[in-house]
Formats: sequence, structure tokens, C-alpha cells
Amino acid sequence: QVQLVESGGGLVQAGGSLRLSCAASGSIFRINFMGWYRQAPGKQRELVAAVTSGGYTYADSVKGRFTISRDNAKNTVYLQMNILKPEDTAVYYCNADQVYSGSYYFYDVWGQGTQVTVSS
Repeated sequence: QVQLVESGGGLVQAGGSLRLSCAASGSIFRINFMGWYRQAPGKQRELVAAVTSGGYTYADSVKGRFTISRDNAKNTVYLQMNILKPEDTAVYYCNADQVYSGSYYFYDVWGQGTQVTVSS
């Protein structure tokens, strides 16, 4: 079994920064996809940023402000969020997909979410 635990959310003023972390634990040999999604009240969950062996993906709304990175040795992914705006307020969820244990794959694993609130 694989679990994702997020940390780093909180309340910040517009223009400020936060860094989210997501650590994967369990029987893990390799993780092909790690990403961050967010869901604001009344809105659908959306992809914010993702990292695979093929590169990086960012939502247009966060390009130039957010940076995703990963530490494969620690099975951890980070999201550095700079120049935060009130519209970035949401619950942020970590996602891991195609998690290989050495024997089988786990798919579409989600963390519990962490609240990010940006005040104007």
C-alpha cells in the first residue's frame, strides 16, 4: 500500500510564498507521475503542476510563480508557490500515479489535502 502525506499549507498574504511537501510511503520502487492538484469551493479539481521522467507541466495560471520539484531518494514532491494571489486559495492535493512496488503498480493515489488561503 502507498500513502501520501502533505504538509506546508497555511494562511499567507497576497504576494507571499508557501512551500508544500508531499511524502510517499510504503512499498515503492519507482513513481512515474507526481503532481499537485487544487480545488477551490464550488470549482472542479484542477491540475496545478506535475513532474514525470518526461518533464514538467504547469497550469497557465501558475506559470512563472510556482515550481514543482521532486526528490526521488525521498519519494517526495514539493511545490514552491511564490507571488501568491487570492485566487490561489484552495485545498491542494498531492497525487501519485503508476507507483511501482517492484512487483505491481498502484494507480491514482491521493493525499488528504492541505488548505492554502491567500488573503488580499
